[in-house]
Amino acid sequence: MKNSIPAPKALYQQVKAHILEKIDSGAWPPDTKVPSENQLVKRLNVSRMTVNRAMRELSENERLVRIQGVGTYVARPKPIAALYEIRNIAEEIREWGGNYSCTMILLTQEKAFSELAVAMKISLGTKVFHSIIVHKSNGKPVMLGDRFVNPLFAPDYLKQDFTKINPSKYLMGVVPPTDIEHVIEAGLPDGQTQKLLEITSQDPCLYLHRQTWSGEGVVTHSRMIYPGATYRISGRFKPVFSYHEPSSPKG
Repeated sequence: MKNSIPAPKALYQQVKAHILEKIDSGAWPPDTKVPSENQLVKRLNVSRMTVNRAMRELSENERLVRIQGVGTYVARPKPIAALYEIRNIAEEIREWGGNYSCTMILLTQEKAFSELAVAMKISLGTKVFHSIIVHKSNGKPVMLGDRFVNPLFAPDYLKQDFTKINPSKYLMGVVPPTDIEHVIEAGLPDGQTQKLLEITSQDPCLYLHRQTWSGEGVVTHSRMIYPGATYRISGRFKPVFSYHEPSSPKG
């Protein structure tokens, strides 16, 4: 029996293989801008349609990120935000190989508005601390943290340099929570979020609402916003089953 000769790959598959070899070898690390379609057409001596199909499929498989009017970039591995715990975003970014940095947008004292006062179980107009921070990986925004803090539990919150210590890590050291509530929803970003996360009005986001308690007192009321295209949220837990003895038949 003769050995069969494998059929040659289609041209678009060869282009995909070329791009993947560059990515997997580390020649094109995450967030690298890849050559344009025109450049690849000339470099590989194939048609524009062939290159377009290869790049489109690699984008659908989340190996490339195509930004209209800007270019195509090597996608970073989609990180996972912990659902059932509080993790340090700086440590998460370093774990997936990114270089962490952040930009402070706001760090101030304010008066609690009605919705916040109800959520934090405090009186309307009570003083609260408010911080807004953009967390970045390799210089690109990956999460927007908007946090209100009860000064009774963390009186020195405004004195911290959160470019050097992560707010979650600081708060965990000052007042470890006894209870944590997470609520997740998806939605489109408002104007400020678009600007701070460098996304468009059509880019969906994941909103993780977090509230922490120490005893009966609410310590923090926070909202973490993640670009949905580059982030996912996951949690693992052990199911608890309840067992009821079957009732005896009457009669």
